[in-house]
Parts: sequence; C-alpha cells; structure tokens
Amino acid sequence: MGSNSEQHHNHQEHVLLFPYMAQGHIIPFMELAKLIHHRRRCTITVVSTPSNIRALTSSFPSTPTFRLVPLPFDPTCHSLPSSSESTDTLPLHHLVRLFHASRSLRPAFYALLSDILSSPSAPSRLCVIADVFTSWACEVAESLGVYHAVFTTGGGYGTTAYFSLWQHLPHAHTDADEFAVPGFPDSFRLRRSQLSSYMRAADGADQWSAFFQPAIATSLKSKSMLCNSVEEVETTGFRLLRNYTGLRVYDVGPLLPFPDDKKSSYKRAGKAHGLSVDACVDWLDAHPPNSVLYVSFGSQNTISARQMMELAKGIEASGKAFIWVIRPPVEFDIGGEFKDEWLPEGFEERARERARGVLVRDWAPQLEILSHASTGAFLSHCGWNSALESLSRGVPMIGWPMAAEQFYNSVMLEEELGVCVEVARGKEVVVSGEEVERVVREVMGGERGVEMRRRAAEVRGLFEEAMREGDGETKGSSLRVIDEFLEVALSGNLLA
Repeated sequence: MGSNSEQHHNHQEHVLLFPYMAQGHIIPFMELAKLIHHRRRCTITVVSTPSNIRALTSSFPSTPTFRLVPLPFDPTCHSLPSSSESTDTLPLHHLVRLFHASRSLRPAFYALLSDILSSPSAPSRLCVIADVFTSWACEVAESLGVYHAVFTTGGGYGTTAYFSLWQHLPHAHTDADEFAVPGFPDSFRLRRSQLSSYMRAADGADQWSAFFQPAIATSLKSKSMLCNSVEEVETTGFRLLRNYTGLRVYDVGPLLPFPDDKKSSYKRAGKAHGLSVDACVDWLDAHPPNSVLYVSFGSQNTISARQMMELAKGIEASGKAFIWVIRPPVEFDIGGEFKDEWLPEGFEERARERARGVLVRDWAPQLEILSHASTGAFLSHCGWNSALESLSRGVPMIGWPMAAEQFYNSVMLEEELGVCVEVARGKEVVVSGEEVERVVREVMGGERGVEMRRRAAEVRGLFEEAMREGDGETKGSSLRVIDEFLEVALSGNLLA
C-alpha cells in the first residue's frame, strides 16, 4: 500500500468496512479492503474492537488512506473473559454471548460514521460494507443516508443454506432425519447430522436464533451483497443466493492473500509453537509430489479425544506422510498443553523417525503448505477460507465439517464440484481408523483421487481467470464485478 498508491488517491471517496470479530471473517474483509484500495485509490477504514485492531496493526500499519479504527468494547460488561474480543479461543457457550455483545458497538459506530460525514474533509461519496453478522451497521448507514452493502464471507451455496436454515428452522417442524430446505430444489435434502449442535437445538426462542434471525433479516434489507466466491465455479450457488435474497449479488472472490503477502501476517499473537515457513518448506521439499496429507480444522475447531485417536490410527495405517495442525480435544481447554495420551502410544516418535509426519501445535503456514507440490490432499473442516485456499492451489479435499455452514460447503464441494470426499461430520460422530485409512488412500491414490485432482486444477484455473488483471474483455470476472460494485456504491450521491 506504499506511497505510489497515495499519488492517485481520491479523497472524495471513502469505503468503511466492518467485519465480524472472528479470524475467518477478518481475513477476507482485509483482503477485500486491500483489493478496493488497490483498484480505486479511495480512503479505506476498517473498524473492529481494540484487540483485533491491535493484532492487525502489526501487519497493516495505518496510513492516511488505509485506516484501522478501534471501537470501544469491554467484554467483561457482557459476562465474557476480559480477553474475549474474537471467537477464536471461546468455548461454544461464550460464542453466542460474543455475538450478542457485538451489537453493543452500534452507538460507537454511529458516532464514527457521523464524524466522518460532518468533518471538514467529509467525502462526497461514502459506502459501508458490513458483515452479515454486523448487518445492523447497514441500518446505521441507512439512517445517515449512506450507501451500504453486506459481505458474506461464505460461498453462494453455503450462505443460501445458512440463511434459509436459520430463517425457517425446517428441522424443527418435522421428526424426520431428512428434511427439505426452503429455497433449494425439492430433491435437495439435509440430515440432522449436517446441522451444528446449537442449530439442531434451535426453536426460534433460543439465544442463537435470537441473534441470527434478525442479523439475516437485516442483511436482506441491504442495497446489495458481496460474496467471496466465483460465479463460474458456483453457478448453482449464485442462482440460489440471488433467488433467495432478492438482492443484487456481486461475486468478488476468491479473496486470498496477495501473492507477495505473507500469510503469517495474520498469525495470532502470543503463539510461539507453530511451524515456521522455512522449516515447513524444507520438510515438504524432502517428499515426492502429491504425497503429503495436510490436516487442519481451522483456527477454532478441534475434534473429540476418541475421534483424534481414530484419525491418528487411520493416517498412520494409510502410510501417507502428513502435516497435522493439532490442538487439545474438544473436552479439554483448546488453548491448553497438548498431551501425548490423546494419540496412539509412540505415534509422534514413529512419525518423526520415519520422516513420515509432523505434528504442529496450534498454527502452521497454511497457504505455503497448500502451495507446495508435495501436498496431495487437505483434510479440512471445510471452512470457506480453507476451501478457497485449497482449491486456489489445485489441492483436493477430505471433508470433516464441524460448524456453521461448513456442512453445506462439504456437500457442494463433493456433489457439485467433485473435489472433496467427506470422511466424518461433527464432534460427536463415531469415526473409525479403517474408514479414515480408506478415504485417505482413495483421495491420495486411486482413480477417484486422480479425477478429484483434475477437477481441483480446473477450479484453480477458473479462480486465476476471475482475478486476472486486464482491460475490457480480458479483465477477470471478479475484478470486473468489484469495479461495477464500486461504481454503483460510490456513484456520486450518498444514498444510491
């Protein structure tokens, strides 16, 4: 974002972005902010709570045109631990509390937006882009006459399923294990096992529904929606999303760290025992192409102790090399020390001796691992950012969805794109080492694995095309769409 961007800067245009307080939301929002700044040279403001802004400042120093602004927030006022400003380390019962607490940022956001509008250097064109989970910021923008859009950090298909399930709770109106989902074709069915525990229990009067239902309803009143995906990859997903929301939906993905950025810039502060990029690349260099399984459940998920034991047995029995980002099981403190007893006896020593595997505590340079020729498959929770990172590098997936819209991402990746095989779902399901071994061998050997790799390479090509710099017809579809969106959002009057 250096000085040359300031030279052609348009001081009259200002875009304000408000992500929800979670790594999986902040990262795509920052990539969107950088993309807009790069294409339009307008002033960018990203707002969040103080500790999230502090964590970002080390990798994105504020400049006059790219500002990071903290909104006052005291977690202890909401019966949360004093350090809780992000979902990453919170147990489930605190997550819903943080969701509700986030709404307390509204007065500070209103004051900030009012100050921008009344300052001597007020922009003539201003736009607010809010997260689906902070969609009340769109109501604030509307009340001040400012153009607003919501940004879903999920894909088209996953977002539609998530919205429909929370708004209609179809599973609460039947005793059947399988049920139809409003907004999807009649032939489409989900099972109860494809719902997170809190959605399974939701009845419309619970704390989760009390947050998500209004958040989604408010999102649907926005002027337009941005979606972190590519139309050519998710043709069905975007058709469903447009039909369901009735909004103008702009596909602006895949929003991934610029090639010259180090993904480690997002590394959570205070975590020392990850795996350095250099150590990781050196280890991968020693393995043949497509031979290493990468295992990671994202920044805030882990599996049960019993599942962990079986997963380890299955990986070892498959004979495949692996890098596994591991955290204590779900029954224990996810941020605590990892104990050897959670794995088969001698598992880590055997893996190390044979140069067969690396267990990484807490954090690994995911994009670098997925970019390496030795990485043959990614066993993932199917969080959308992870799916985009995997497919942007042409790496097929083994799905183990855990929460939120990951279950529907997994369905789409397997059934629509053919780039994923689901091995298990959720933290309660009984999983066997034999099943893990079978799926790992299938995806990393076998004919199905070859076909999945071919399809993943196709998706990679579509992603690259979507983000291709160029003019007119040669410009990638996502860049064309983001330019169109900015033209509408910053079209001269405040409320278009």
